[in-house]
Parts: sequence; structure tokens; C-alpha cells
Amino acid sequence: MSVKTTGVIGLGAMGYQMARHMIAKGFEVYGLDTSAAMNERAKGIGVKIVSSPAELGQKAEVVIVMVATDAQVEEVVVQSGMLDTLPKGAVICVASSCSVESAQQLETICKAKGIGILDTPVVLGQEAADNGTLTIFCGGEANVFEKAKPVMQAFGANVMHVGAAGMGQLTKTINNMLLWACMSANYECLTLAKKVGADIPKMIAALAHSSGANWSLSRWGKSTGKWCEKDMDVALDLAQDAKCATPLAALVDQLMKGMNQDKMKQLLS
Repeated sequence: MSVKTTGVIGLGAMGYQMARHMIAKGFEVYGLDTSAAMNERAKGIGVKIVSSPAELGQKAEVVIVMVATDAQVEEVVVQSGMLDTLPKGAVICVASSCSVESAQQLETICKAKGIGILDTPVVLGQEAADNGTLTIFCGGEANVFEKAKPVMQAFGANVMHVGAAGMGQLTKTINNMLLWACMSANYECLTLAKKVGADIPKMIAALAHSSGANWSLSRWGKSTGKWCEKDMDVALDLAQDAKCATPLAALVDQLMKGMNQDKMKQLLS
């Protein structure tokens, strides 16, 4: 039987768009946010606002969690009472970025309650969320993934099962390590080019057809870089726990601490 009712916890910039796309695809969407303003905005597009995660659990078959931190994810999933109100076989999709360990621990807790859970972090940023073209990396059991996949396809162009619990988070972490490395290299190279007199927009257009092409370069000046410090901390903690040397990532971490959208845009002027 196909899923008809969904929920979104966290109706900020990303969660709002996820809810909007699900409504457009015919899902009945319940939701809540800690911000009254976010709740009012979501109500305006047809989200049915509830008072708590526990109440949401009485309504939804698949719940998208889009909050900021590991602690908030744990609060919503474990401490809120939602696991006691969701119907058996319901699925929680943790779209928030969190640690691999947290994702694995949450699966153990949810399975004991008869609830499915996937770690489903998203990539490609706000523009893709707005357009419903996010890429979603999903970790967890295959049958749980198949149940939730049609829901995620409402706001994701590429919804991929990448392995067991935690592997969605790991895939996003590796993706981000590559992204920030490219962004740092792009900034260094474009800064040199500008100092030597290059027309940077023309150079970027030319490089798009070369072996130096990369996603960050193709949309230079659009990325904010605001999550890089958190994401790099996750990556470096993971490397330390695995006793794996990542000297390039450590350098990128330091370089990205001083990066922001204004600096990237300045090279285009």
C-alpha cells in the first residue's frame, strides 16, 4: 500500500521546500517547527501544523526530520515520544547531517519499536531544494528504503540507497570533503588569475570545457559555504576515530574557515 500521509519536522529553508514539493505531488503533509513564523509560512502552502512530534506520529506514515544538530535529531526521534505514536512499519528519514555513529544508534532504537529509519542527508544545496532536484543518499535496510523512496522522490531527482545505516551520512561526508577541497582550490586559482588580469567569468566559462571543470566552479559565487565548518569537523572526527590520516582535509578545514560567499563573489567583479 502506497504512502499517503507524511510529516516534516523542521520547516526552515530546506524543510519548507520538501513539504511544498510533497504537497504538489499529492501527499497530505503534517509538520512543525520551533519557530511560529515558520509554522505560519508552511500553513500557507497547505501543511497541517501539529503541536508536537508525538502528535505528528499519530498522523504520518513517513516522517522527514530536517533539524540542525545530532542533539536535535535525538531529541526529535528518541525523546519526543514520537516513536510511541507512529504506527508499526512507519519510516523516519533523517535528512539532517549527523554522525555515522548517531545514525547507527538510532536504527537500533527505532527497530526495537517496530519503526523503520533511514539516514537520508541531501546535497546540492538550497537551489536544488527549491527546484525539487536534491540528491539524497540513503542508508538503512533496503525494504525500509523502498517504502520511503516515493516520498523522497517528490523533492529529490536522485534518491539512492548506498548501504546500511550510517552509509548515507558517510557518503555525504565524503562528498563534502571533495566539495570543500574543490572550493578551496578554485578560490586559490581564481585569485591568482584575477591578480594577473584575467576576466574571471570568461575564464570560468572556458574552464567548464576543460579537465579542471568541477561542480563548485560551475556555480561560483552561488555557494554560501556556511555549513563547511560543521561538515569538516564531522569528517575530521570520523578520520580520527578511524585512525586514517587526512592531511589534505585538515588543510582544507583551515582554509575554509575564512571562506564566505562575499569573498567568492568579489573575484567575479
